[in-house]
Amino acid sequence: MRPEHRERARIEAATRVVDRHVATLRPPEEVGLEALVNDTLYHERRRLERERGGDPRLAADHAFYQKVQRRLRHASARDLREMLDQIALRFASEIVGNFDDRVYRLSTTVVPTGLSVLLTAMSPRKLSSLGSLRHGLSDHVQIQGSVDHVRKLLDKGTLVVVPTHSSHLDSIVLGYAVHLMGLPPLLYGAGLNLFNNPVTSFFMNNLGAYRVDRKKTAALYKDVLKEFATVALELDYNNLFFPGGTRSRSGAVEQKLKRGLLGTAVRAYVGNLQSHRDKPNLYVVPCTISYKLGLEAETLIDDHLKEVGKNRYIIEDDEFSRPRQVLNFMSNLVSLDSRVVITFSRPLDFVGNYVDEDGRSLDPRGRLVDAASYVSDAGDPVHDHQRDEEYTNELSAAIAREFLRDNVAMSTHVVGYALLDMLQRDNPEMDLYRLLRTGGRSPSVTRADLARETERVIDALRRSTRGPRLADELSRDPELVVDDALRAFGSYHAHPAAVRRGERVFHEDRNLLLYYGNRLRGYDLSRSRLGPSATAGAEGAAA
Repeated sequence: MRPEHRERARIEAATRVVDRHVATLRPPEEVGLEALVNDTLYHERRRLERERGGDPRLAADHAFYQKVQRRLRHASARDLREMLDQIALRFASEIVGNFDDRVYRLSTTVVPTGLSVLLTAMSPRKLSSLGSLRHGLSDHVQIQGSVDHVRKLLDKGTLVVVPTHSSHLDSIVLGYAVHLMGLPPLLYGAGLNLFNNPVTSFFMNNLGAYRVDRKKTAALYKDVLKEFATVALELDYNNLFFPGGTRSRSGAVEQKLKRGLLGTAVRAYVGNLQSHRDKPNLYVVPCTISYKLGLEAETLIDDHLKEVGKNRYIIEDDEFSRPRQVLNFMSNLVSLDSRVVITFSRPLDFVGNYVDEDGRSLDPRGRLVDAASYVSDAGDPVHDHQRDEEYTNELSAAIAREFLRDNVAMSTHVVGYALLDMLQRDNPEMDLYRLLRTGGRSPSVTRADLARETERVIDALRRSTRGPRLADELSRDPELVVDDALRAFGSYHAHPAAVRRGERVFHEDRNLLLYYGNRLRGYDLSRSRLGPSATAGAEGAAA
């Protein structure tokens, strides 16, 4: 957020939240105020107990809450309101991000080009094509879908881009894609761990990312965070929300979406109407980010299978925290001539209706509808919590539908799915988790059998009415699709998901097979026997 808006957003977010809480209190007011302060103190003390260490911010938090605790003993209603204001402002101050035009120019020119030079040098096939360097990182990012539609809406209102989330690279890659599209930078929330990461901290602190501390569980903090996002939308900042809330642990395309930040769209729209803004409309743009390889695949699927995501809450030490690992991942993407595919779905309004290129809402039959009528009472725009929750549920369902439709299936996804499905059919007496541990009766399958199963899966995907899109490599001979996936598996992972020896394919890391195959969950692949347990809880675990 630009300096001229930071203070306004900070104060507005904190004040609105406290005012809203106070408005719901029954007399005597001090009882409710004290309960809210105590609840926040309880959650913050628990967080600080878990986060023992030498971080000066923790010491400052300890001192602040000790002071609040001492004042609480003899506080009047006025004192309690003042304490609540101070806590909310403290939360808002932690959240607000900074934007530096100089750093943005650096990140979209020097850094991508330099990275491209480095990566191309690692790709023997491209050493003779130095002319391609001028294209920078764009050589390795494919942007498709409703790109022109999204560009046109920029002049009609404010954009809320909602992508799938499978890697910490997502925000970086998507931010660069937005630059290539000629759009202004997106404001987005980034986990506090990224601000402490040596790879990303400089850019996180200067590119407008606001801080999201997932270890803070107090309701007041979550309310301030959502209100800050609402204020940012009202200030006409195009936003990026990850509606899954976190990276998908299982590798599946998110279907159970978090509604907290999504709900800010309808609140901001009502606020815009009440303020009589010239361009009050908000447009929600689903977006899928598809990788042939998963940078953090091992860590994420292991965390998912151990079912400890909720306890760990945030993975501090994954592949993204190791610069050499990130470089290895990127260099292998390039050496495989693989691209990150970013697909922009057809834009939606705040209740999940499609919108046309003029920004007008269309009902399910394609008829024009006045979006303002959804939030008006006797002609006036009003906030209604119950109504807005239902609208957000409808928006969530529409985004999930678009995620499935525009997900891009790649060779690693299809072959991972096909091979694990074959293992399950060959070992019907084993549940999934036993199969993952033991591998079943045979350590391998024939390449020909795997190619036939791969062809079956591709045919089923083509027939699916829910998506996905198919990557170009899936149009090749099935045996070549298998070879392409095996080459990708072997290029990056220390323990490849599967390897070819002679005319047989050996399943080496079945957890990775599950991770890549899970990308095809949600489609009717008919003969599949991988049940709900394969992805249960994937969206509930935190980043």
